[in-house]
Amino acid sequence: MNDLDPEAWLADVINRIADHPINRISDLLPWNWQLSAIKIAA
Repeated sequence: MNDLDPEAWLADVINRIADHPINRISDLLPWNWQLSAIKIAA
């Protein structure tokens, strides 16, 4: 639906969620995750 691999998204979120700031939890939503993944790669 969001043009991303759901398995990759879920694996990344599970790895990052424990250390992720609660006030930025929306960064981990599928429609925001793809954008943040592009920023990290750039």
